Amino acid sequence: MASVPNSSAVRALHLELRKLTEEPVEGFRVKVPDESNLFEWDVAIFGPPGTHYEGGYFKAHMSFPQDYPYSPPTFRFLTKMYHPNIYESGDVCISILHPPVDDPQSGELPSERWNPTQNVRTILLSVISLLNEPNTFSPANVDASVMFRKWRDSKGKDNEYEKIIKKQVQRSRLDAEKDGIHVPTTVQEYCIKSKPTKSESDDFTDFYDDDYGDDMNDFDDDDECMEYSEDSGNEET
Repeated sequence: MASVPNSSAVRALHLELRKLTEEPVEGFRVKVPDESNLFEWDVAIFGPPGTHYEGGYFKAHMSFPQDYPYSPPTFRFLTKMYHPNIYESGDVCISILHPPVDDPQSGELPSERWNPTQNVRTILLSVISLLNEPNTFSPANVDASVMFRKWRDSKGKDNEYEKIIKKQVQRSRLDAEKDGIHVPTTVQEYCIKSKPTKSESDDFTDFYDDDYGDDMNDFDDDDECMEYSEDSGNEET
């Protein structure tokens, strides 16, 4: 017999979806493919301007547990990704998505893990930040981590990592064309709130059923867009 969805989880997800629809955030769009099941979300992430991922269109899927927000969702890229913190399966390895348990062997502080004050917005902004700022201390893809460190330490002279990412972005743009998605490539497009014309919105088949625009929010809810740097990268701690 099918389990009955947790009403508090459904209510939390409904509120988050409504807020993200009414107040879009730079860098991503979300959509629930089956309105009768709020526990499965489709996600589109756009590569931030000024980074290797500029112009990229990356599809992903989020699956929420029945006790959300007390347990974290899972996040898996459907687009093929080559990144130190993304497994071959597309699953993202990031502290915010790890259950709130004390695990000294992981090297993570309990405060870095999931807690019920986190939400879809903070997860997606963390993932976007992770794209250009990998954590090489505990990689999910060792080869990508080594290649990224070579690129970073050589200050871009060893550019094999950069070449792979740019090819990845080019392939993703083919998906964008197929889906009828306009990918923002400038800071103005990425950050400034705008609405598609009716004719444009009628052609969108996936993530742009709602307004295409941003409130220029960042992690602290300031009125400026997030800033990204191509030479950024997390250091080992």
